[in-house]
Amino acid sequence: MNIFRIISSPRLVGLAAMATLAALLGCDPIERANPRPKTSSSKSIADFDVPNIMRGTVGAETVMIGHADRTSSSYQPIVVRGYGLVVGLNGTGSSDIPPTIRAHMISEMERRGVGSESMGFGHLNPDEMLNSPDTAVVIVEGVMPPAAVGRYRTPPVSGRRPEVIEGTPFDVRISADPRTGTTSLEGGQLYTTQLRPGGLTTGSRQANHLAEASGAIFLNPFAEPGGENGGNVNMLVGRILHGGEATEDLPIRLMLLNPSHTRARLIQDAINRRFPREPGQRNPTAHGSSDALVEITVPGSHREDPEAFMRLLRHTTLRQANAEAVAMSTRRLLLADATLAPSAYWRWCALGNRAIPFVRELYEYPEDIPRLAALRAGARLEDPLVGKPLREMTETGSLAAQLEATALLADLPEDPRNNMALRMHLDAADTELRLRSYESLATKRDPSIRRVDIPKKFQLDLVSSNQPTIYVTQSGQPRLAVLGRDLEITSPVTVSVWDNRLIVRDSQKPEKVELYYRPPQQPTGRVYEVDRNLGKFLEFLAHRPTPEDPRPGLNFSYAETVGAVHQIWRREFIAADFKVEQDRIMAEIRRAGTIDDYEVRPNFPEEMEAPAEDPFSYPETRRQGDPPILETASTPPAE
Repeated sequence: MNIFRIISSPRLVGLAAMATLAALLGCDPIERANPRPKTSSSKSIADFDVPNIMRGTVGAETVMIGHADRTSSSYQPIVVRGYGLVVGLNGTGSSDIPPTIRAHMISEMERRGVGSESMGFGHLNPDEMLNSPDTAVVIVEGVMPPAAVGRYRTPPVSGRRPEVIEGTPFDVRISADPRTGTTSLEGGQLYTTQLRPGGLTTGSRQANHLAEASGAIFLNPFAEPGGENGGNVNMLVGRILHGGEATEDLPIRLMLLNPSHTRARLIQDAINRRFPREPGQRNPTAHGSSDALVEITVPGSHREDPEAFMRLLRHTTLRQANAEAVAMSTRRLLLADATLAPSAYWRWCALGNRAIPFVRELYEYPEDIPRLAALRAGARLEDPLVGKPLREMTETGSLAAQLEATALLADLPEDPRNNMALRMHLDAADTELRLRSYESLATKRDPSIRRVDIPKKFQLDLVSSNQPTIYVTQSGQPRLAVLGRDLEITSPVTVSVWDNRLIVRDSQKPEKVELYYRPPQQPTGRVYEVDRNLGKFLEFLAHRPTPEDPRPGLNFSYAETVGAVHQIWRREFIAADFKVEQDRIMAEIRRAGTIDDYEVRPNFPEEMEAPAEDPFSYPETRRQGDPPILETASTPPAE
């Protein structure tokens, strides 16, 4: 063969050149592309220890930016602050305001229309309001939960006006600015205040606001109204229960462990199938912004519990076609290792109704932890068949199991049998079981609870029970519950409190009591005849007479109403227990019977066993549905 023909063949020439190069360099003869440079923050998925129960989920493929589970060391809720104006004080405010803060407050008030005829507030003057002894400049602080949902409007449909969807609510703390001469915040009302992240600043240095706060200030209910020090209670610090509202979404992002446009699209589509876009939602729930990042928008239906949404998101299955196989595999892994109960619970919940048949098989499982995980998942998925084993658990289980089952029954669809099981425990000797049954019935709006709405103040719940109890909430929706049957102020009665400004004594009519009340800083008072029934008595204390409802009443605030009944109870003229819901942080630390407690937890130091003096020293972490932790109010807790 002609050698020149061989060499002139293009294919053979290439092979010869590659062979020669390989021989000279001593390497693989196939040329390879340079490896793709990786950012310092990217890691291979093989570098992460992903449990088998999490394989194929969003959480196995991504890390979350802007959010962390509250049990992790990286949990950092957003603290927001701002300067606000409290009005309605009885001469306990102050006009002594630092010049920079005064200028800031005037600017904010003018921006909101105070002093503007065109906006309807021309009768108000910013300077006059700040100089009034009935107003005070305060510092407003709140803890926004990570992934909070901002306020938004739904689009108009068929000519109907758009609906305003409120943002994620949270409690706020109010404290008088220490540079002013304010002596008490009792009876105050906070004007709408913008809250911003970071430290307290004014002017152009301020960050964009993320939330707003407003409402009636809740002082310690055991302080003396009208007093400047309230005994051992700080009258310069209060709270507004659910007074904060997120106005902007807190951004959440998912960073892919292995960046890829294909994987990002897969994750985006899986999330949007599980959480479709809701009316008024600005963006899709998931939106891939690059091959490495997916932007997350929390749907409005999850605005009150974004923490649960983030857990569902992390446990969402990427490929929904094999949901039944995933549910079966999750069950198998749980039975092999009971410590996986929290992940199994969230994995089933993220799968939705397709997981119910596999969860049902564990409702009667002999081991406690797998059974409780399945029952909890069935309750969250609203499986009507989970009601029967939960009702049985409330009757025959241990106290911890009864508490768990009582709380779970609140999540189920309406079933008279579930309500009857809960009503039975309203007579339970154990206080926490009794009150958790009440909480579940209140959540289900059971008709056995007579609810009296005290507008813009609190809810008064009257509950039939053989165990007389007065229960006071101190977080979320203000609520005062009276458990008993025709609970009354006992006779004979003589009570004089608040420097004789409030006196209760027997009336000539056996079903009535005589009540004398003198408002703070008033020279004289007035005598009323009030029903001895405790529910009607409390309603009289809080009722504000109006042209629409001219019934007599003292227009007490929530704190004043609780304080008055507590003083009467302390003098043993109400034959009932008096229980107060503790701070949310203590409920998180000391709660029992919930799914997260399947994991062994470290012991907390003794100094954490008492409520923190400042409720904002630690992040708010109590979830919806967590049991109330109780304390006896014989010694009033300090703010």
